Amino acid sequence: MLIYLLGPLLALFPRRWRKLLPAGSAVEWRRATVLSGFGEAVIAFIALMYWYSYYMAVMADHGLDAAPTGKLPSGVTDHGIGFAALLIWATHPLTWLIAYAGVEGSVRFLGAAFTETDLGILPLFLLDKIIGKFSGRSEPSLAKAAGYSQANFSSFFGAIREKALVKGLPDELCFSGSVPDELLEIRACRRKADWNPPRTVRFQDSYYRLEALSGGSAPRPFRYTLRKLPAGVMGRTVLVYSPGDAPVLAKR
Repeated sequence: MLIYLLGPLLALFPRRWRKLLPAGSAVEWRRATVLSGFGEAVIAFIALMYWYSYYMAVMADHGLDAAPTGKLPSGVTDHGIGFAALLIWATHPLTWLIAYAGVEGSVRFLGAAFTETDLGILPLFLLDKIIGKFSGRSEPSLAKAAGYSQANFSSFFGAIREKALVKGLPDELCFSGSVPDELLEIRACRRKADWNPPRTVRFQDSYYRLEALSGGSAPRPFRYTLRKLPAGVMGRTVLVYSPGDAPVLAKR
């Protein structure tokens, strides 16, 4: 439980710092970054609303206090005072700082949710780069160190496309070959989380080794090729394949 509470806070750190933490290997960083980014965005939004209410109230009080003393130019209306206060608020450094935190939190949340990119916050990342610069540590490029690459952006938009695919479309199963070379191909409409070769998959009472992931045609563009194993033992790393909807049997 302590790991789940500290995970979103530890996810603020750069990746290199996380690896040095004693509990780093016990944290599921993607889930922690989703919570951390979402929390950062929500807190920034609440702070921005509070800062707006407070600042506009202060500016309105100043305008009301200045009006009777004749410090305001003639012809100034309440709308003019409100617009000036809004302009000053929008250009205030604290407004930009809070808005940046909201944008950063949204980027971290979307990156972890859709592209499995567990980013920390930029200030700590830059601090780590500065420390590495002075300590003479060899550093990768800024983009790679932060977790950004052309593949990340491509996978981000690809993930958006996956989420738009039809929900509820059952998987299609295709059996081929015979023992000991029996193969199972699973054709799915959406990507399956953590299904990376060579993971072991349990389906019904049989065990399979995930051999490959390839692309196919719509509406089931994700194809997983599995080879049946003669025996298997259930463990923490074994993926259990239990489709909610009855899969469709297909022939090659």
